[in-house]
Amino acid sequence: MPFPQIDPIALQLGPLAIHWYGLMYLAGFGLAWLLGRWRIRHHPCGLDLRDLEDIIFYCVLGVILGGRLGYVLFYKFSDYLANPLAILRVWEGGMSFHGGLLGVIVALLLFARRRQRSLLELGDFIAPLIPLGLAAGRLGNFINGELWGRPTDLPWGMIFPHAQDGLARHPSQLYEMGLEGLALFALVWWFARKPRPAGQVSAVFLMGYGTARFLVEFTREPDAFLGLLAGGLSMGQLLSLPMIVIGLLLYWRAAAGSSR
Repeated sequence: MPFPQIDPIALQLGPLAIHWYGLMYLAGFGLAWLLGRWRIRHHPCGLDLRDLEDIIFYCVLGVILGGRLGYVLFYKFSDYLANPLAILRVWEGGMSFHGGLLGVIVALLLFARRRQRSLLELGDFIAPLIPLGLAAGRLGNFINGELWGRPTDLPWGMIFPHAQDGLARHPSQLYEMGLEGLALFALVWWFARKPRPAGQVSAVFLMGYGTARFLVEFTREPDAFLGLLAGGLSMGQLLSLPMIVIGLLLYWRAAAGSSR
């Protein structure tokens, strides 16, 4: 199946090029804002619309700074150590979800301290808002024809032009969009519809994302400069395993605390 040729530039205004991938980021934060407004109205949590706007602002910084630094540390540390100024070349690509997640956690911690709120309760509020943004981001990866999957003979295998080998490959970006995005959204949103012990909604998000990413990575082509690592696992899988473990521990701790 040929890859649908989609111009990665959505709009060209003279020298200014607006890329679909950038619009996907905006769509993700816009969806988080809309879903956050709905949760504030239907699930009172002590937050108001101004708090929501501040949280999203903090999270935007966390995603961008954490995502970039995470990519540097987890994927190309030696390259950037040799050329530190290249870290600033964000237009060349290079973002890490796991780094962005750590950045969001730090941002929420700062917000929680400044507003004297519970970090776990903030995490439970923001967790259901994240997956649709992840889905939008993976759609942006697909439009760019990047982060393609491993070779396959399945009928929906696609020939990605940038792969340069002419092999049909898994459209792993769409798998991630479906599992890490849409399915995870349905799971976390459903779980969060009822009051839960503080930390459990966050735990379900961590376990759900970590499991989905771990499984999809079996169909995704490993980064050429890294390949497969310990145990034949990819970097994405190695970074997802701690998410699953932390999610399990957080869920158990929240359940144990509520039963006392």
